[in-house]
Amino acid sequence: MPDVANHPTLIAWAPRMLSVLRIMTGLLFLAHGTQKILGFPPMAGGAPLPDALTLSWVAGVLELGLGSLITLGLLTRPAAFIASGEMAAAYVIGHAPRHVFPALNGGDAAILYCFVFLYLSVAGAGPWSLDALRGRRTA
Repeated sequence: MPDVANHPTLIAWAPRMLSVLRIMTGLLFLAHGTQKILGFPPMAGGAPLPDALTLSWVAGVLELGLGSLITLGLLTRPAAFIASGEMAAAYVIGHAPRHVFPALNGGDAAILYCFVFLYLSVAGAGPWSLDALRGRRTA
């Protein structure tokens, strides 16, 4: 039986897929920031933008800035580490008090972001990144 898990094509594409994971996660995170700070896409139910210096506004600023850095693959490790902490705090403050189960408290996305960002803070940006162009270690 062939060893599919160690197929040369899969091994060759693994670092590139790390970059794809980083780019897509960064873009989604960035979209949360633009929603809170720029009003695009509009908030669900027509909710107003958060007032400046509120916790939600600070989260939006972080999501906008960190999402941009992560998407570009610039300063990926520290940006992803900070984003992981933000998502852990978002879960503890905004979701955990509602219910013990993430599927019932709406926090499953926060948990997923937290651990993907934690992974990126260790794995790095991958080859398709500004970090790689700058000669930083990518994996």
